[in-house]
Order: sequence, then C-alpha cells, then structure tokens
Amino acid sequence: MGSFSIWHWLIVLVVVLLLFGRGKIPELMGDMAKGIKSFKKGMSDEDEVASSKTVEHRPDETIDPTKEKVSKS
Repeated sequence: MGSFSIWHWLIVLVVVLLLFGRGKIPELMGDMAKGIKSFKKGMSDEDEVASSKTVEHRPDETIDPTKEKVSKS
C-alpha cells in the first residue's frame, strides 16, 4: 500500500512529459540553477557588506564631528 510499482512511476513520468513537454523540463532546471546561484551570490555579497561596516569600538577615544579627528579623553 505504501510503495509504488514501476508502472505507477512510468504513468507519472508520461503525465509529466505530456504536461511540460520534453524541452520544458531542462529549461526549468536551468532556471532553478540560475536562481540558486544568484541567491548564493546575494548572500555572499551581503556578508561582505556587513563585514565592511564593522566598526572597532575604543572606549577611550571619541570623535569630534566638527574637527573630524580622533581625540583621546
């Protein structure tokens, strides 16, 4: 009851091929691969931006906005 025979899988394959066509399935897989690559690239770009915005905190120094220089307190 829980497993399918080879005939069930062949019927499913024929239905999928009839719905999508032979050329459509590789095209869909290519689009999905491009989407995954784009997602990975976006995640790595986000990590680079986040790491470049990291500021080291030094409690004994303050920045004077009028002079734009660091002065020790």
